[in-house]
Amino acid sequence: MVEKIDNYNEVAFVIFGVTGDLTHRKLIPALYELALVNRIPETIHIIGFARRDWNDDILKKELIRGIEDFARSKPIKVQSLDRILHYCHFIQSDFNDINGYKKLVSWLEDKKIPNILFYLATPPDSYIDIIRHIGETGLNNIKTGWDRIVIEKPYGRDLASSQLLEKEVHKVFKEHQIYRIDHYLGKETVQNILVFRFANGIFEPLWNRQNVDSIQITVSETVGVGTRSGYYETAGVIRDMFQNHLLQLLALTAMEAPVGFNADAVRDEKVKVLRALRPLNGETVEKNTFRAQYASGFIDGKRVDGYKDEKGVLATSKTETYMAARLHVDNWRWAGVPFYIRCGKRLSCRSTEIAIQFKQIPLSLFNWHNMAGDAPNLLVLHLQPNEGITLTFGAKAPGPIDQISPVKMDFRYLEAFGIEPPEAYERLLLDCLLGDATLFTRSDEVLYQWTFTTHIVEEWAKSPMKVLPLYESGTWGPPGADYFIENDGRKWYNVCPV
Repeated sequence: MVEKIDNYNEVAFVIFGVTGDLTHRKLIPALYELALVNRIPETIHIIGFARRDWNDDILKKELIRGIEDFARSKPIKVQSLDRILHYCHFIQSDFNDINGYKKLVSWLEDKKIPNILFYLATPPDSYIDIIRHIGETGLNNIKTGWDRIVIEKPYGRDLASSQLLEKEVHKVFKEHQIYRIDHYLGKETVQNILVFRFANGIFEPLWNRQNVDSIQITVSETVGVGTRSGYYETAGVIRDMFQNHLLQLLALTAMEAPVGFNADAVRDEKVKVLRALRPLNGETVEKNTFRAQYASGFIDGKRVDGYKDEKGVLATSKTETYMAARLHVDNWRWAGVPFYIRCGKRLSCRSTEIAIQFKQIPLSLFNWHNMAGDAPNLLVLHLQPNEGITLTFGAKAPGPIDQISPVKMDFRYLEAFGIEPPEAYERLLLDCLLGDATLFTRSDEVLYQWTFTTHIVEEWAKSPMKVLPLYESGTWGPPGADYFIENDGRKWYNVCPV
């Protein structure tokens, strides 16, 4: 975060849905952290656009509260606080009321602000209305510098709806102006996947089917659906996590080295991976996916409700809160190597991990007693919460017996660098202002992700399960999830075993 910033001395940061949780918890605290290290424009105008009966003063007070509650750096510095909140303006309007957009046009034209960043921090069903009204009122044509739009996930709920969203947004903005944000890509440790692979000669030569037995990608959460039950009932974990976060992590893990670390080169290689995914259709969906739903259990020693007990969830709901999948990337590097993907709510711990299991050598030839397991060489990339990398390998245990035991080499960001990695939104907001789309999702990526995911969703709908497997909250899922991978002669890597 040290590159020179050009052409953004004055920016209007227009937040549609400014009264929501995303702005309060993530966007404004991230902007404040950037101000602390002098990485924001000299002048920034925060324009809030929402339905609530607020005014400029209420907007400013609420933004201050968000910074006080959720900023990483404490105590709060008044000078940096004033720098980002000196110019605050609120426009009260429904998202489908064109008069609100006309007020925004008048205000921006009066201020003559050269650069505009539009941010859709609203429910997804408002995206198309907002985009259309931006185009109808000419909001995208009043600047003298640049304008960009940031779209939060989900980008649609299936292939057809994502295609419609892409069609509408491209009527108003060009592809280089569109920033589809996936906050996982803003995490330092996710970005470090590429550095770890391509900047270290000891690992890249091993990163292939000749040396890798299998790869596991896990995103586990301890929280339930909470207040998001309305959304989750229609989405499930496949739309909420698998279609975006999980497939993006798979693409970064499996991609070839880009010709340069820039937006087009990196995203070109990710798209190649998505195109190489072996399609799941018909019977292959049932064979290569597993789904389940959480029941009541204990998290941190406290009993929590099951999914069907959550407010807004139907008593007959068959929405999956856990999903496992066996995927294959059919290209030269990864042919025959299974990628085991799983994600779920109310699991044993909060963790995001990528585990690369290397193949075992024929230890039996040496008549050694192996205490390190079937394949001791395991490389784990810890993406959250305790960011770092662990390498497990076999070493001779002390004593007269030729016995191999597992040992670990451990690297943690906080210990190595003395600071915690910045929040994902800090990096992503800065890149939006800089015009660097490397860590954002391109149109063809989104459509390939939805094409692959929609086949699974449609097959699930054709063959609905009479009884969805249940798992107790606070565990790693139902026994069927273990059988799913054990049938291949493998087992899940659990970072925090029950």
